[in-house]
Amino acid sequence: MAQNELFPIFLKLNTLDVLLVGGGNVGLEKISAMLQNSPEARITVVAPMILDSLREYIRHFEQVQIIEREFQEQDLDNRDLVILATDNPQLHATIKATTKQRRILCNVADTPHLCDFYLGSIVQKGDLKIAISTNGKSPTMAKRIREFLDNIIPDNIQNLLDNLREIRKSIQGDFQEKIRVLNEVTASLVEKKK
Repeated sequence: MAQNELFPIFLKLNTLDVLLVGGGNVGLEKISAMLQNSPEARITVVAPMILDSLREYIRHFEQVQIIEREFQEQDLDNRDLVILATDNPQLHATIKATTKQRRILCNVADTPHLCDFYLGSIVQKGDLKIAISTNGKSPTMAKRIREFLDNIIPDNIQNLLDNLREIRKSIQGDFQEKIRVLNEVTASLVEKKK
């Protein structure tokens, strides 16, 4: 049986420098996903054509920069992450080869075999964030699971998180004791009702 070998991490995009190559619908999808999850993300968009809807979306994000021209190799200078979202597979392959040489992580839209990482489907309720991966095989499945989780996780989950944080801060003892107490407190969240 195949196994998803991806290692999930949560990036602090506001501390990284992100390059998005592409200003069309896919570029809009990628930038909106990043800014919804990290409104302070520093992103530079490079494309010869930028959709008006993308311009409109980012107008309140002063840290997002648009460079309206063809991609140039120096656009990769000082980047931490690169996301490719054009309709030009040849350009994607060329840029991907360069990011690999420079050791810059790269996501290539709709081309899983060229990706160093994927942008997962995300559920967020307050501080709770759950990322869903299908190993690039079915974004539609990830979307459906996100919708399911979004519906069953209550909007007021933040209250529970805040309360658990206060309980955690008040527990005396070593790490093992804290785990034991928090396990007792949260056990009722997963117990079957009798």
